[in-house]
Amino acid sequence: MALLITDECINCDVCEPECPNDAITMGQEIYQIDPGKCTECVGHFDEPQCVQVCPVNCIPVNPDVVEDKETLWQKYRRLQAKISASSTA
Repeated sequence: MALLITDECINCDVCEPECPNDAITMGQEIYQIDPGKCTECVGHFDEPQCVQVCPVNCIPVNPDVVEDKETLWQKYRRLQAKISASSTA
């Protein structure tokens, strides 16, 4: 499952630099998480880093993007392959 930043976000900017997949960006009003890039830190850390640093606890699991651990691993491997391919090009 990808994560989701709710409208309780206070735009403190602590989550964005913590994301190893660059899935967090500033949206129209609050930060947002790209579900295509969010692996819940699978492949990088044991727990989602954005959730760990969020001072207002506004980053739950996105109920619209349900993924199991294996799917998150596959997404992680796919993202890493893109990074490798672009760095060798």
